[in-house]
Amino acid sequence: MKTALTELTGVRHPIVQTGMGWVAGPRLVSATANAGALGILASATMTTGQLRSAVREVRSRTDRPFGVNLRADAGDARERVRIIVDEGVRVASFALAPSRELIAELKDAGVVVIPSVGARRHAEKVAAWGADAVVVQGGEGGGHTGEVATTVLLPQVVDAVGIPVIAAGGFHDGRGLVAALSYGAAGIAMGTRFLLTSDSTVPDAVKARYLAAAPRDALVTTAVDGLPHRMLRTEMVDALEHAGRIRALAQAVRRAAGFRKLSGLSWPAMIRDGRALRHGKNLSWSQVLLAANTPMLLKAALVEGRTDLGVMASGQVAGIIDDLPSCQELVDRIMTEAELVLRTLPAP
Repeated sequence: MKTALTELTGVRHPIVQTGMGWVAGPRLVSATANAGALGILASATMTTGQLRSAVREVRSRTDRPFGVNLRADAGDARERVRIIVDEGVRVASFALAPSRELIAELKDAGVVVIPSVGARRHAEKVAAWGADAVVVQGGEGGGHTGEVATTVLLPQVVDAVGIPVIAAGGFHDGRGLVAALSYGAAGIAMGTRFLLTSDSTVPDAVKARYLAAAPRDALVTTAVDGLPHRMLRTEMVDALEHAGRIRALAQAVRRAAGFRKLSGLSWPAMIRDGRALRHGKNLSWSQVLLAANTPMLLKAALVEGRTDLGVMASGQVAGIIDDLPSCQELVDRIMTEAELVLRTLPAP
């Protein structure tokens, strides 16, 4: 199935595995790439040295195109861009809108730039700045999310920009792919569905928690970092929602110290990032610290299996997923189902 996405990135199928922190590592990304979809390596939880090593590990596992997801607001974003360019990575994706200068630097080096957005105005902005495509996530999606459903947001963005649009939020099968294409999208992006595969390194007990969830169990809360964040309800989420300011601040400081050690960031750098996150938002300083080290909360659950101490970002689609296929099985199944749906649609 050829679309503007497959032609732009060189992949066989119009499917993207999103850059989930602690989840989208070399094993998952290479398995996705070998299945013919676009795997995105999550770099926000890596040092620059770890990023370069991870890129080279993916390269050793596959000769297919793949991408790297970056934090556009990170203090070392430009250094990470240089790694992507130096290592010949095909695609750079961003969780927040990158600057016009970063987009230009990547495009000049032949890298395809695909930011993720949650609003039409953001899509219009990055398109005007030269982005090659855009991922648009509706409110059903996991992690930081908006309030507008994919079925409302997607056609708005498709009509507003002249670049390929990739739909995210609520997708898990071939029917969803066909639906996205019918809206004018060039493909779909999935996070939770790829997290729940046998190639994902998330602990089996944690995957079981996802599989047992109902659609309503993936709630949106601002208790973690002050921003709307869709995740499964866990002991930690309940504790944060009911914690007072002093307790929340103590928890935030402790976890910030852990993230500083892990990431190699200095305290001044973390404070700088925290100030950037706080700008224009009514966040307490405990929320600022949590926002700067939310990766530690994700790591506790998604790497260490401590669902009592961590958070589990999740799309609502977790409530209708009931199996753990390999990436190859998943992609093959989606494409087979999509072709079947297209054949059974009424003739015009």
